[in-house]
Amino acid sequence: MKKNNFSRVLAATILLILVASCNSKKRAIEKNVKQRGEVLIENYCSGKDYSSTNKIFRANAIGESSDQMVAKKKARSNAQAELAKTISSTMKIVGDNFVKSSEFNNKEELTETFNEMTRTIVDQELTGAIKICEKFTKTPEGNYKCYLALELSGEKIVTKYNERLSKNEQIKADYNYEKFKETFEKEMEKLSNRQ
Repeated sequence: MKKNNFSRVLAATILLILVASCNSKKRAIEKNVKQRGEVLIENYCSGKDYSSTNKIFRANAIGESSDQMVAKKKARSNAQAELAKTISSTMKIVGDNFVKSSEFNNKEELTETFNEMTRTIVDQELTGAIKICEKFTKTPEGNYKCYLALELSGEKIVTKYNERLSKNEQIKADYNYEKFKETFEKEMEKLSNRQ
């Protein structure tokens, strides 16, 4: 019985020492950060919940202004630019891989068609991006900061590509939607894994 009590007391003592050392390390880190003039920043509307997945393109951004609505517009514009960049680079890879694996005679012309389509579709679809997070803060200087995250369905993008590709006379004869969609899904999976 005495051994059992001694073990409990010893375990509790060790636990208290560990907790105390963790707290002192945390205070030392915070003190060091403050001494260097650094401030820990919380970035709203970001992190794992706001990253692209294998089904959805996502982007987040910040906008700052003395006017709240201007801060919001800046954040939306920045998030759309980031979303456009992600979609464009993903679709470029999809297009390149699809063209390489296809039986088309003029692959260079087909690649150019894909690139033109990407620009057009991204421009059209960005207006339909859905806001999934929006938070406002006010800085010590009195400016407003808007944190914003947007998303756009990958399925919606691939559907728009399918509509365009199946109407294109040069591509129509050899176009295989299932192969294109499979290529797209592989790239979306890679994008999801990079986030």
